Amino acid sequence: MTDTQTLIDRRAQLLGPNVSTFYEDPIHMVKGDGVWVWDADGRKYLDCYNNVPHVGHCHPKVVEAICQQAGTLNTHTRYLHEGILNYVEALTDTFAEPLNTAIMTCTGSEANDIALRMAQAVSGNTGVIATDHTYHGNTMAVSQLSCTNPPPNRWDNVAYVPAPDSYRPLGGESGVAHAQAFAAAVEQAIADLASRGHGLSALIICPYFANEGFPTLEKGFLQSAIDAVRKAGGIIIADEVQPGFGRLGTNFWGHQKAGFLPDVITMGKPMANGHPVGGVVTSLDTMTAFRKDFRYFNTFGGNPVSAAAALATLKVVQDEGLMENARHVGDYAREGLRQLAQTHACIGDVRGSGLFFGAEMVLDHDAKTPATAFTKKIANAMRQKGVLLNFLGIHYNALKIRPPLPFSKENADYMLERLDEALTETPLEP
Repeated sequence: MTDTQTLIDRRAQLLGPNVSTFYEDPIHMVKGDGVWVWDADGRKYLDCYNNVPHVGHCHPKVVEAICQQAGTLNTHTRYLHEGILNYVEALTDTFAEPLNTAIMTCTGSEANDIALRMAQAVSGNTGVIATDHTYHGNTMAVSQLSCTNPPPNRWDNVAYVPAPDSYRPLGGESGVAHAQAFAAAVEQAIADLASRGHGLSALIICPYFANEGFPTLEKGFLQSAIDAVRKAGGIIIADEVQPGFGRLGTNFWGHQKAGFLPDVITMGKPMANGHPVGGVVTSLDTMTAFRKDFRYFNTFGGNPVSAAAALATLKVVQDEGLMENARHVGDYAREGLRQLAQTHACIGDVRGSGLFFGAEMVLDHDAKTPATAFTKKIANAMRQKGVLLNFLGIHYNALKIRPPLPFSKENADYMLERLDEALTETPLEP
């Protein structure tokens, strides 16, 4: 079996520099099944991180759908095929009207790129607002939205607003004051884009603010900001790559939990359980404006194999009650984290919804001083204990726990026991 260092050296030679891996001691992964993965040495890990295998690694119904369709036909969508139509019909049934048309892509990055063009077609403007700690993909256009890994020569048509933070709220207070502070920042960004001559085309957000640290926000928090965007002629793009497809437990989509109806919805990673599928859902009016102004075709988007994988994944989520499972197990796991917070002062705030939850780690409970280096040590300690999780957030000090949806209470207990050990054994140091 090839040793780890040899693989790292080959990656650098064949893939180029700065190709990141998770953990200080990278894992050579060779097998997955449900919520478990195995490395090349046969060691078993509980996967508490990967949302790509949304219904579990190698779910047999998804594997069967892929194999059956791959053994029958695969081609692009300039030939007629029922697969893409059956999937889009089933997908759009999960949304409220008028969100009833879709474009299929291969990635969430492509989906967000299309969404920006839709916003331009509808508004006639090019200005875009994003938060200052977001990520929406890696195409030339959407990479401009990222402040966490900014591109060189950033475009002038993007304005940024502070990411919401329920633990350290904008304006110094939670609730209405926090929402008003966020809306005021959006209004200022609208004015800035107008002064630069771009106007406003869209506010693009993850409705769960996942990369920002998934703050706890009241339903309706975004309404004042949304009103300001629409008054200025812009649209709302909801990036549902991370919170969508039932992960949050309470609702099938993040925007539903947040209490608003976007104009365009984008999705990707988990929608076909690891098969490369992305998509954009919008109204017929918006789709018509886009198709009028932009000629778009995607060779592999919505091909018969991808459509079969996506439809099988959606059916598994619905037929096996995985959204309900996410709610029950997520509630149980967060309560377990709150119990750990009683004995580990480094846990400053427990938050999340369904099977996307975690805890913000602090050096000082009263000062809320971010324990950034400590959090990274905990993620690496958990990897050594056979549990995969990671961290994110404005200060990179929020543990990110986002397992496949079949995750059970027994799995949660295993994770919590290992986390208790890691927190006990790891010195709380800056």
